[in-house]
Amino acid sequence: MTDPARTVEAQALKLPTTARALTRRLIASLDEEPDPDSERLWIEEAERRLDEPQSGQVAGIGADQVFAEVRSTLR
Repeated sequence: MTDPARTVEAQALKLPTTARALTRRLIASLDEEPDPDSERLWIEEAERRLDEPQSGQVAGIGADQVFAEVRSTLR
């Protein structure tokens, strides 16, 4: 964290609770616009995961085996 950010943080923490509620609005404002790079990367990842089993690069595991392994781990 930079020195100016630390200063802002320290000053913000000294504010009354009602004034600090502003942080919720500020954090929410970060989510208003989706990050186009993030969306693109998730689409690429989803396509890769779809292609892997179809191309034979990855073999699937049956549900019976998955549940058996989970049960074994939980015992």
